[in-house]
Amino acid sequence: MKRLLLSLLALAATTAVIAQPVMSFEQAEAKADEIIKTLTLEEKLSMIQGHNRFFLPGVPAKGLPHIYTTDASMGVKNKQHMHDAGEIILAERTTQFPAFIMLAATFNPQLAYSYGHAVGEEARMAGAGVILGPGMNIYRNSQCGRNFEYLGEDPHLAASIIYDYVTGMQSTGTLACAKHFLCNQTEFYRRRSNSIVDERAIMEIYTPAFKAAIDAGVATVMTAYNQLNGEWTGESKYVITDLLRGTLGFKGLVMSDWNSIYDWKNVIFSGQNLDMPGEDAFYIKKKPADLVAEGVATEQDIEKMIRPLIATCIRWGLYDRYNSGKQYDRSLEANLPAHQQISYQTAAEGAVLLRNNGILPLATSRKLLVVGKWFDKVPHGGGAARVTGYDHVTLRDVLTESFGKDVVFAERPSAVQLKAADVVLCVTGTFDAEASERPFDLDKKEETFVRKVVESNPNTIVLVHSGSAVNMSAWADKCAALIYGWYPGQNGQKAIRDIIIGAVNPSGKLPMSIERDFKDSPAVNSVPEGFNIAKAYGNPNEKAFHPWTYDVHYDESVLVGYRWYEKKDIKPLFPFGYGLSYTTFNLDKAKILSKGKVKTLTAEKPLKVAIEVSNTGSMAGAEVVQLYIAEKNPTVLRPNKELKAIRKVAVEPGKKSVVTFEVDKKMCAFWCDKTHSWTTNAGEYEILIGTSSADIAAVLPFVVQ
Repeated sequence: MKRLLLSLLALAATTAVIAQPVMSFEQAEAKADEIIKTLTLEEKLSMIQGHNRFFLPGVPAKGLPHIYTTDASMGVKNKQHMHDAGEIILAERTTQFPAFIMLAATFNPQLAYSYGHAVGEEARMAGAGVILGPGMNIYRNSQCGRNFEYLGEDPHLAASIIYDYVTGMQSTGTLACAKHFLCNQTEFYRRRSNSIVDERAIMEIYTPAFKAAIDAGVATVMTAYNQLNGEWTGESKYVITDLLRGTLGFKGLVMSDWNSIYDWKNVIFSGQNLDMPGEDAFYIKKKPADLVAEGVATEQDIEKMIRPLIATCIRWGLYDRYNSGKQYDRSLEANLPAHQQISYQTAAEGAVLLRNNGILPLATSRKLLVVGKWFDKVPHGGGAARVTGYDHVTLRDVLTESFGKDVVFAERPSAVQLKAADVVLCVTGTFDAEASERPFDLDKKEETFVRKVVESNPNTIVLVHSGSAVNMSAWADKCAALIYGWYPGQNGQKAIRDIIIGAVNPSGKLPMSIERDFKDSPAVNSVPEGFNIAKAYGNPNEKAFHPWTYDVHYDESVLVGYRWYEKKDIKPLFPFGYGLSYTTFNLDKAKILSKGKVKTLTAEKPLKVAIEVSNTGSMAGAEVVQLYIAEKNPTVLRPNKELKAIRKVAVEPGKKSVVTFEVDKKMCAFWCDKTHSWTTNAGEYEILIGTSSADIAAVLPFVVQ
């Protein structure tokens, strides 16, 4: 338990790099304009396309070095493929952190700061100026192969984690890149999808995490592969200039995702700054130089494109760092042990205990049979987010350490072994990866295997490693215990082991709802009829580049995740925000701390709310208190309730802690698609406080004036 309650501030204090922008963006723009005057048209044109696949382009002869960018939100890739240099090694070792969705499951923004700070330090160590993350697309579709890179279904939770992650990362001088803007919720032929989304859903569900990143000072943003309402996001003036720069207030560098633009005329006038990786494919229409020569675009248009790139690099001191040869800070390797601890901590707080009939925690004197195909692997997702890591720890390693000769491993045990075992640990899961989707159901052989194990022995604990929800309806209520272990990073199996034996009290919560059947999901019709998601791949050139698209209709509008299930009265298998502990908590004495019988909220006077959290069990633990708000008589479609605040609080057994919140008028607002602005109705509302979207302990009425 001491590990669980480790001070993350103390971890952050071990780091050596604390950086801030060296000037305002306006000052950096003025300096950029002076530099731009010295560039030739050819040099200017060279700066709107990436260099050597992973570099922000520069003009070294004019003092503008190429700036290296590296993949992954969840660590730093220590190997990359360069056209000019083959495969280069950026650093001898970089940490494979738990999946981002596991970070979201911690419900702990303070931990997100430490996580982001650690990743930022490793980028500095490896010589990268920009890390191509965080990913923050909202979890809408449980089949999306990239969910493990994101932060769940709720915009407030995602925004809370993102703000601290970006702040922590950029405090090291590594620039974050918020991606993928916008409404990129499918990996099925991802370069062909057209997300049809209404304005309210865009503003209430899909942009709050990006707004949080912007408020945290994020330096760069990456557009997405998909179309939004009929326009490629990397070419859309609405997406980039009107929404991202206008409504959300972003000033920095905007880059495309790799190979995601098709028409340079659209790109130049969209507000986009940089095409990555900068290789003109055969399907791209006229090159920028041709458009300038023909008078379709002017040299001033190109200058406008490159100004945010140059200004961003000046503002954060990247040019000075690279020109002085200080982009590699190998001294930061001394902080790798602290990063390992942050990785462990994320897994310890992010693993979610979904079921327990009392079998857990498990005494190490019990005889344990471990079955399945994952106990010799370090589970991970695939694609750009894949980080190799080092000093990998498997379940076999840590369980052997704890149980000694009393643990036996068998990938596919016999029926006799299963029935004779004292306790069975069945390890199952999925391999999720970008550019593909995978069925909600487990593979038929795997599903049959899990059912057989659970049915053969009532003392079966199931451990699931996956990047998003899987269908567990046939056996979730039959196993003795169920742990969702996600992709826990290079040493995360230590945390899983420590939860199993009770050295750590689980405190993770689901950052998404787990449906009983994929037919219950609002994303059920996302894939066109007749297509097999298991065989699709997100290649830009499929069908010999016939420019076909298919529509993904977000007909649920703002009713994403628990909002959908509650409004439609569909009971998920496990609700958003749910997770068990080895102790018990009681939420009591909730009250609004203001005078008068009627509690009134005004723009000038927020409401202060308090609730008492008691640990009524025998073990120290942490509970996540969740505050939701509901409008009683809405004038537009609104969810039954919406998450607006979270607090993770550690409480010793027999002790109490008072958790306080402040509720302001903005928390009650919805986006009006008629006035194109945030609106708050006067009238009756409720504050609902609980430990999941389905477990509400207190309801407090109030009035908005």
